[in-house]
Amino acid sequence: MNVVAQVAALVAGLIHIMIFSMESVLFGRPAVHATFGVRAGDLAAVRPWAFNQGFYNLFLALGALGGLVVVWSSDDSAGRAVVVFACASMLAAALVLLASNLRMARAAAIQGLAPLVALAFAFA
Repeated sequence: MNVVAQVAALVAGLIHIMIFSMESVLFGRPAVHATFGVRAGDLAAVRPWAFNQGFYNLFLALGALGGLVVVWSSDDSAGRAVVVFACASMLAAALVLLASNLRMARAAAIQGLAPLVALAFAFA
């Protein structure tokens, strides 16, 4: 697997771990839930959804990073398949976020740019 794709997949995984921490661990902090456009008054209703969504992001991150471990240690084809699946899922989620609310374009770019680069170079 191309080194550019590997670095981009690594960055994508790390970004999604950061998003996991924001959604599942730090969401109660005012600066964090405000980042997601959630008002303090809505926190109790939204927190369970954010907690669950954070784990989705963690599992995607673990897929990308686990796929890289397989690429580095044993089987380029199998590892690449896992990385491509994880990064394609990340990119699809970013596109859904963008399509659902254009004001989330910055967040969608943060979420989707590294997976897009990884996919663009995965078969180069």
